Amino acid sequence: MCNQVAVITGGGAGIGKACTLRLASEGKRVLVGDRNIEDAQGVVEAIEAEGGEARCLEGDLANPDAPQAWAEAALETWGRIDVLVANAGVRVYGPLLEATEEDWDHILAVNLRGIARSCKAVLPAMIKQQSGAIVVVSSVHALVGRADMPLYDATKAATVSLVKSLAVAHGKDGIRVNAVCPGYTVTEFHERRAQAEGLAPEQAWQWGEGYGLLGRAAKPEEIASAVAFLAGEDASMVTGQALIVDGGRSVTAG
Repeated sequence: MCNQVAVITGGGAGIGKACTLRLASEGKRVLVGDRNIEDAQGVVEAIEAEGGEARCLEGDLANPDAPQAWAEAALETWGRIDVLVANAGVRVYGPLLEATEEDWDHILAVNLRGIARSCKAVLPAMIKQQSGAIVVVSSVHALVGRADMPLYDATKAATVSLVKSLAVAHGKDGIRVNAVCPGYTVTEFHERRAQAEGLAPEQAWQWGEGYGLLGRAAKPEEIASAVAFLAGEDASMVTGQALIVDGGRSVTAG
């Protein structure tokens, strides 16, 4: 059993849940920060049933105090923070011409400022330790354009820039900072969206048929594998990078 501690934001569902379970399976003690405490508690119970250590704390990343509270909870419980998975995020749909100031405020508060605050909250402990790994969950659309989600995609591109800046600033402190850029990944969010449109949850997978070069959507666990790699010792010489995990979508013409 390793003694490392990971903080995962938005760790109660979707890609965040998969990351939490994966890191816990490797022996890491995990602090799950999530605005849905029921989801987070379910993940904690699953980890504890397998003999792992986990704790959850409710909070919304739009709240400036939430990231600091999560970091402090991990430090109070285990005395260190080795990994941050900055996963929590929100979506705003629609073209730029329809975007309101409220749309901008909402998505920037979570997808950019919230990510930056999460990094800021864990960095002092990592600097003190002279070690740590930060993995930001961005998107393939930080790098590849599309028409219908410019606000979301702009924030995801900004986080890749943030990753590079933090990697430069804190390499001397033994801290690695990277991003994972998933393509279409089917999560509970997409299944609920299908249901809201009067479709079966399985339709979310059908939406991914023919996606990328592999012809399918990703499972959350496949993204979690990339996150675990960047958070672990196998990536000990990898920093400042954006790892695209999209089944080859970004290298296709359309």
